[in-house]
Amino acid sequence: QVQLVESGGGLVQAGGSLRLSCAASGRTFSSTTMAWLRQAPGKEREFVASISWSGLSTVYADSVKGRFTISRLNAENTVYLQMTNLEPEDTAVYYCATVRRFPSTGFGSWGQGTQVTVSS
Repeated sequence: QVQLVESGGGLVQAGGSLRLSCAASGRTFSSTTMAWLRQAPGKEREFVASISWSGLSTVYADSVKGRFTISRLNAENTVYLQMTNLEPEDTAVYYCATVRRFPSTGFGSWGQGTQVTVSS
């Protein structure tokens, strides 16, 4: 089973940028679709983006399209989420997860989450 640890969250002003990282352990990372999801206070967890095992295919939620970029480096067992032009509505705990089928069918392992707070 893949174990995931997110990092890179923090407090940023609207319009700013952050890059989240998700470090994975386990031999299957390079063959696994990965995703980022988020959960804002009082709201359900929502899909943000996913990336195929090869990195050649990506999918984004409409709310982040054009502002966020998901990428991965299989040699380092890491997946990233580059977030630009952040808005207060992006405030949430961000989680990375393994995905059984690209782009977002069946989430398996989850990280503990990293808090992103965007001030207006």
